Amino acid sequence: MPVSRLAAAAALLAWPALALGQEVLPARVAQALAAARVPASGVAVLVQEAGASRPLLRVNDGAPMNPASAMKLVTTYAALELLGPAHRWKTEAYLGGPLREGVLEGPLVLRGGGDPRLDMESFWMLLRALRAKGLREVRGDLVLDRGRFEPNGARPGDFDGEAFRPYNVLPDALLVNYRSLRFTFLPSPETGAVRVAVEPRPPALEVVNVLRLSNGVCPEGRAFRDLLQATFEPERPRAIFAGRYPASCGEKHIHVALLAPNDHVAGVFGQLWAETGGAWSGTAREGAAPPGATPFHVHESAPLAELVRDVNKHSNNVMARQMFLALGAGNGPASAPRAAAAVRAWLAQKAIAAPELVIENGAGLSRAERISAASLAALLQAAWRSAVMPEFVASLPIVATDGTMRRRLKSGGLAGRAHIKTGLLADVRAMAGYVLGREGRRLVVVMLANHPNAHQAQEAMDALLTWAYEQ
Repeated sequence: MPVSRLAAAAALLAWPALALGQEVLPARVAQALAAARVPASGVAVLVQEAGASRPLLRVNDGAPMNPASAMKLVTTYAALELLGPAHRWKTEAYLGGPLREGVLEGPLVLRGGGDPRLDMESFWMLLRALRAKGLREVRGDLVLDRGRFEPNGARPGDFDGEAFRPYNVLPDALLVNYRSLRFTFLPSPETGAVRVAVEPRPPALEVVNVLRLSNGVCPEGRAFRDLLQATFEPERPRAIFAGRYPASCGEKHIHVALLAPNDHVAGVFGQLWAETGGAWSGTAREGAAPPGATPFHVHESAPLAELVRDVNKHSNNVMARQMFLALGAGNGPASAPRAAAAVRAWLAQKAIAAPELVIENGAGLSRAERISAASLAALLQAAWRSAVMPEFVASLPIVATDGTMRRRLKSGGLAGRAHIKTGLLADVRAMAGYVLGREGRRLVVVMLANHPNAHQAQEAMDALLTWAYEQ
């Protein structure tokens, strides 16, 4: 029999098993898991053609698993449908006294609306708008209204003890620049010194730099931060860098959530307001906007369709948590329990039962969150049929191209043909999204690994993506 007929016959023999749903991991996936010492019982997998009713592959797909940042798929898809792609968050400014010849005799009140991306540029634009409307000097306090979010009593270091890491910044209705400072290190081999720059640079912040330039290889990640021997003192506030800095590192950056919320807003406001030519003689304190008052200015965020790209492509935990709370907004302050209830009701309307679902903060930065591969695949199937499908899929990292997938699977036919959200925690690795197969079929692919060696399961996940592409 000719080779082409043998191949066709083999394909026909294999098709019934695929049509009913294969329940054994592909050989390359199983081999990669064995090499990583992750048992098959520690993973859940589901592969299904978009729009089809039966899976091509299913293994432990009903088991509740921690999805890590793959939970952001639930949050962003729910936000796109419940809030709408054009939804914008509003930050309002109120005058707490008379404005005469550019001078405000009283406090300036900023009321946060939960904007997920009120970064330096956005906050600067808000202050520029105040200057353009005639405000030049504030002879009163900066009053910060965070009443749109319900206080939850959590602390930034509760998750893993890393209180100064930006991913641990808690939700805040008036979150300015993710409450983070960017420290830039600039070595000068000619002088043997290392310059440290900070952006933003609150006027009260003290930076003590006794770094010593050295030779050697530049480490990455946590090892680089350890090399700096950094000490952070939010009460003063002060940052001390006392370690070695290899010249081979060149220019490097770290982000630090150093200041308390009020101090951070006050510091950024003081710096940017002075840069615009404004004057301010008060302090920052908690408070509320005047009831029934008309805002002096309203700053609007970028549309949701743009913000979900930041959340999914770069796995931004802080933005995801802000977005999740927006789902729980109602007559009172937004809270995580209200947001979780809104997500469950929305899933029920879509006939996605997900009885195993545990959603704590919507970002996946949680030891408690759970979802099954089957429920996550059902969500991706519903998204593929949704009116917001283009915005949702465009928010996902593209294999070998951008986001958290930019460095993976660069060789081979899969590059640029899959939109995949990743997730990673200690004992957890996850991926979920869409693969455009070699023959033009679009497949939903989900793989969740929960095991002490899960961080070593990337090769197995790449093997599954390749298998799906070849089907």
